[in-house]
Amino acid sequence: MKAILEFMKRNYKILMFVAVLAVALLSFIPGKKESDPDKDKLLLELITFVIEKGHYDPAAINDDFSKGVYKDYIEGLDPSKRFFLQSDIDEFAKYETQIDDMINTQDLTFFDLTYTKLIQRLKESEDIYKDILDKPFDYSIDETFDADYEHKPYAKSKDELKLRWEKQLKLSVLSSITDKQKVQEKNLETYNKKSAEEKEKADKPEMKSFEELEKEARESSRKSLDQYFEFIDDLTRDEWFSIYLNSIVERFDPHTFYFAPDDKEKFDTSMRGSIEGIGARLQKKSDYVEISELIPGGPAWRGKELEQGDLIMKVAQGEEEPVDIAGMRLDDVVKKIKGPKGTEVRLTVKKVDGSIDVIPIVREVVEIEETYAKSSVVEKDGKKYGIINLPKFYIDFENKDNRDAAKDVKQEVIRLREYGVDGIVIDLRNNGGGSLRTVVDMTGLFVPEGPVVQVKSSNKNKEVLEDKGTKVEWDGPLVVLVNNFSASASEIFAAAIQDYNRGLILGSRHTYGKGTVQNVIDLNQFVRGNSMGDLGALKTTTQKFYRINGGSTQREGVYSDIVMPDRYAYLQMGERDSETAMPWDKIDAASFKPFKSNYDLVIAKSNDRISKNDQFKLIDENAKWIDAKKDDNQFDLNIDKFKAELKKTEDITKKFKAISDYKNGLEFKPLPYEQAIFDKDPAFAEKKEIWYESLAKDVYVEEAINVLGDMQDKSAKTAVTLNKKEKPIKTR
Repeated sequence: MKAILEFMKRNYKILMFVAVLAVALLSFIPGKKESDPDKDKLLLELITFVIEKGHYDPAAINDDFSKGVYKDYIEGLDPSKRFFLQSDIDEFAKYETQIDDMINTQDLTFFDLTYTKLIQRLKESEDIYKDILDKPFDYSIDETFDADYEHKPYAKSKDELKLRWEKQLKLSVLSSITDKQKVQEKNLETYNKKSAEEKEKADKPEMKSFEELEKEARESSRKSLDQYFEFIDDLTRDEWFSIYLNSIVERFDPHTFYFAPDDKEKFDTSMRGSIEGIGARLQKKSDYVEISELIPGGPAWRGKELEQGDLIMKVAQGEEEPVDIAGMRLDDVVKKIKGPKGTEVRLTVKKVDGSIDVIPIVREVVEIEETYAKSSVVEKDGKKYGIINLPKFYIDFENKDNRDAAKDVKQEVIRLREYGVDGIVIDLRNNGGGSLRTVVDMTGLFVPEGPVVQVKSSNKNKEVLEDKGTKVEWDGPLVVLVNNFSASASEIFAAAIQDYNRGLILGSRHTYGKGTVQNVIDLNQFVRGNSMGDLGALKTTTQKFYRINGGSTQREGVYSDIVMPDRYAYLQMGERDSETAMPWDKIDAASFKPFKSNYDLVIAKSNDRISKNDQFKLIDENAKWIDAKKDDNQFDLNIDKFKAELKKTEDITKKFKAISDYKNGLEFKPLPYEQAIFDKDPAFAEKKEIWYESLAKDVYVEEAINVLGDMQDKSAKTAVTLNKKEKPIKTR
């Protein structure tokens, strides 16, 4: 999903045009101190101007736009509706259709009003939670808490707001108590299983009373909130204003974003070198933080307990008490999760299936090496197959002679070909994209020279990017594995293989659907003699991808030829599910020559196997259960009912634990050349062994191998040769 930088250099003239106009417009604005509100006005003017001139398809700034900004901004300030009263919202609402006019005139009235009121309500909330947590809750009362914040009305009075706080805190404490009781029971169970001799050497676990655990849980919740409000108190007006700015710019599309100066520095850092910590990318989701991506090779990825879509609810350092991160800023959550290499962090997460798990992870430094392409071989029914895993489409923009995804995949393909494999799987699951140039080059490893992708810029000019190479490195059976999280460059590759009819796409019903390119623009370059301090940067959408058949990958993604059940099948987890996502559209097809291979029988055989496979049936059942549970936001606050519901959920999820215990019976091995490397580097060997073990438990890889077996026929193997004799056509 990263911006594809090297291609955008071709459109530098467009950006320079924007820069020249902006300089002409703003160069005579006098310098101000950083704390001066005029800096905010300048940012408003500059950002909207750059978007309107440089965005691929800027939305009209009108009353509908204003309503969208209003909704997103108020939700961003108070996602759990635990600060503002309905009377505050009534006061704000008169500006709902005026924000567009305020943007155009750099009027800060609405922001100043909401900022002042928020600070007031935050101060009042500090007194509320302290008073509530001073005394024990009554857990025998039959009452519930509705966590559907989106549809929950705002409190009409301070008494009603306090009751909402009380129920929310009661739920948090109740959850903490049951977690502590489980730990005690598990420790006692472990102790009781010891021999008499072992028991003499070990201390019997301390079994605290309910009252002791309840008090600890309340104190822990208070400590968490104390820290949260300390963070809030440290926020500057500029940081709150950044929330307002992003409520504006994200209405243009989900990938347009304003980086305040500190955020820009963090973004630059994330694009370079190694990644420290647990190896996960996080994003804010309501009051909590969601795992948006696991970095291949990182400790979280290798542990296989944390998954994309999991919500982090609490963070604990080693054996310390967990801190509730509800409402905490993303930056502050990241700080708590990061830490020195070798130390442990424990994350309390809500899984996509609704269960709550405590996951311990030992922090490490995740080297870029871990994200490179890698291959393995496997034998089945007397045939040899290769699988290439590509976590991202990487490239060194500063030195094109260094390794990149296309070069590395080419090397792996050649090694597999020389080893004598009968088919190759390209695994692009969870690959969020990267360099466009590498996609074009990589596609050329499997098809003759020709178009790979079409790109339109904000000036609406179209460019067809072609593979110029004439040598095809692999002309045998080919399968591409994708899922809901395969995006951007991954979708370009899958679409090209599909449009050329070169191989089969297997996986989720469709890929993510990100068919746009972003460019990060330094705002400081547009203002001469700026004495207001760093203005930050703007990431904005400047281009759109199109398949060679003319269809966009935006929103729709790439539909798999063979659909395999997955846990996220019924959830809204793609570009199409974003309110502000740019639309799908179609342009003229490029001139290309699809292969004559007919995969109808192969697809039919695979669909038949999938429909009869017990593992896939269980995965689909799990997906339907997750979908049914996703809107279940009612929680019992009576401890007996709470525990009963918890046990019910745990009993159901135990059934689905079998999904992760599956073994496909295949043995994945390294290519011969790697064995010598393993002998010299045991740590490297261990990492590869972990990957091989994961492949041996992967039902999707198993079916990909089955499909390659079905593709063992003459027409598939000679597809490239036959294709060269055909005349160019413009449709598949």
